[in-house]
Amino acid sequence: MTDKTATVAAPRGNTTQAMAIIATLFFIFGFVTWLNSVLIPFLKQACELTDFAAYLVAFAFYISYFVMAIPSSLILKKIGFPKGMSLGLLTIAVGSVIFIPAAQMRSYPVFLFGLFVQGTGLALLQTASNPYVTILGPIESAAKRISIMGICNKVAGMIGIFVLVKLLFSDTQHISDKINSLTGAAREAELDLLASRLITPYAVMAVVLLLLAFFVRKAHLPEINQENEVATEEGAADQYGRTSVFQIPYLMLGVLCIFLYVGVEVLAIDSLALYGEYTGLAKDVASNLSIWCLIAFTIGYLIGVVAIPKYLPQKNALVICAILGVIFTIGALTTTGNTSILFIILLSFAHSLMWPGIWPLAINKLGKFTKTGSALLIMGIAGGAIVPLIYGAIVDSVDGNRQLPYVLMIPCYLYILYFAASGHKKGLPA
Repeated sequence: MTDKTATVAAPRGNTTQAMAIIATLFFIFGFVTWLNSVLIPFLKQACELTDFAAYLVAFAFYISYFVMAIPSSLILKKIGFPKGMSLGLLTIAVGSVIFIPAAQMRSYPVFLFGLFVQGTGLALLQTASNPYVTILGPIESAAKRISIMGICNKVAGMIGIFVLVKLLFSDTQHISDKINSLTGAAREAELDLLASRLITPYAVMAVVLLLLAFFVRKAHLPEINQENEVATEEGAADQYGRTSVFQIPYLMLGVLCIFLYVGVEVLAIDSLALYGEYTGLAKDVASNLSIWCLIAFTIGYLIGVVAIPKYLPQKNALVICAILGVIFTIGALTTTGNTSILFIILLSFAHSLMWPGIWPLAINKLGKFTKTGSALLIMGIAGGAIVPLIYGAIVDSVDGNRQLPYVLMIPCYLYILYFAASGHKKGLPA
């Protein structure tokens, strides 16, 4: 068996059209996902939250990946990947609609429910889309294709953050001063008015998502066909003698690697606005810092597109990125002000080739276990729920110091380094 067919058989049909549609979906991933970096400081003020409570935004969004990844896999087995993508878009649209009553009531629990529903739709989309990218060509160049998708993701994030910051924080200093000067019913009324700013952008987002869902449904994307697929329920072994995904060590190690990687990726971006305020920046300036993270990400992806695999094997790229993560974290911890902020932004450069590096290594030679393995890896995205929440709890426990808690990122990078160097080989068939 060649590497090209080691995971799944390539879909039949127009692969150029398929890649274009998947690129659009990755654009949606980025637009929806990275808005959280703006929502965290906005809802912290509008709903008057602690740091720990504010990071429940990330928790509600990313924990849905853990809860819904296996159901997403079952849905995809039942209705197929193309229909699953359309259903995922519809689900994200529903989550966006929920933001409207949440803003009208200024109800933080309803906001969190809307974020959970959005994450549910994204879990379904990601479970379907990532295998597509991986198998549309040789496995050794999968990181390059994922990097191209990543550029779409991060450009969308930049656009989303820029637009939402303009809508939410255009007169932030005036609003903050006004709110701080009010008490009682007058303060509540002003906070209600602030929360209502979310209604228009999320209503527009819901309409766009509905249109995209219709387009994807009518696009006739080719289905992915697992090679040698037999009924897992019957316990039939694959060509390597494996009867369960839990007999694949490198996949299990990859799930943990994705968990820690997404945790530090989300923490670096979603915490930056509040960290910028902590160092003395104005709210409107601090809220735009995430755009620089996504620029750093995009630069890394562009390097991946050019260098992988021609000049740099994806495994070596992952090793380099993990080492850079440790170095940049130490820099963020040992400097102050704008220099410390710069090191946190550089972390996104280090993160850029981690997902493209981890995913192909973890999904390699899964054969009939591809859909279930993909679902387990998507469950690992729950790291984005847990790691920022731990960070927020530490911040509250050390009297609001938002710099010291970044130390928790270092062991995460060390594990990623282990997976890149040797963990991905554990149990890999020859």
